[in-house]
Amino acid sequence: MDFFEIVKYFLLGLFQGFTEPIPISSSGHLEIAGHFLNVEIEGLSFALLVNTASLIAVLIIYRKDVWRLIENGLAYITKREESAKSDFRFIIYLIIGTIPAGVIGILFEDYIEKHLTGVKVVGITLLITGVALWLIRNLRGRKNDADLSIRDALIVGLAQAVALIPGISRSGATIVASMGLGMKQETALRYSFLLYIPVSVGGMILGFKDILADENLAQLALPYTFAFFASLVASYFSLKWFMNIMARGNLKYFAIYCFIVGPLVFFLS
Repeated sequence: MDFFEIVKYFLLGLFQGFTEPIPISSSGHLEIAGHFLNVEIEGLSFALLVNTASLIAVLIIYRKDVWRLIENGLAYITKREESAKSDFRFIIYLIIGTIPAGVIGILFEDYIEKHLTGVKVVGITLLITGVALWLIRNLRGRKNDADLSIRDALIVGLAQAVALIPGISRSGATIVASMGLGMKQETALRYSFLLYIPVSVGGMILGFKDILADENLAQLALPYTFAFFASLVASYFSLKWFMNIMARGNLKYFAIYCFIVGPLVFFLS
């Protein structure tokens, strides 16, 4: 593999990492980038690799929340500490919110890969993402972590399942659903990215065999390594940036971006 091919994979990793946390669909942009860089990404091994890098970035940023939930969850189970009950319930809601994407992913993965992929599909679904972001751009909810319910978890989980379609942003879908249910922006953001952790870990475990079975793995080891670290660094800084944007309530700019890029991608592909 020549130098320019390695650069292309590095750019794909950067592109995926930067777009993973923000509500413009990393899977959709990975397809767009692969199309215009003329890189054919076969199988799931590359996507799993760069998504694992994004997962590590999310874990680094939310490490205090993750550790608190684990500590308090165990404290409530073993000692029934009342002060830990809220975090224990939050863990339950994360589990419930993970189920729809897991079930739909297993049942319809092949159908999505065969019929709902391609750059033109991404152009259409980016417009759908843009409309959803535009509709909730001015919402300011009141629900904190302690105010969430099973209904909230199921609805946000279903929204995450819809984002299995390339071009439908996972973070966008879950944040739109969360804010539509009345969550504060900070709560919506935290729930969205903590929900990303079990789904991503599950996908990584289920897809590990695909990475081992990749016939081109030895040949692609170097470009995959560059893509992995590019995605890790880009995801970290992109999520930090997005957290500041959410605090200021500027989601409309992502909607406008989707309105511009969606048609462009559809007609130019």
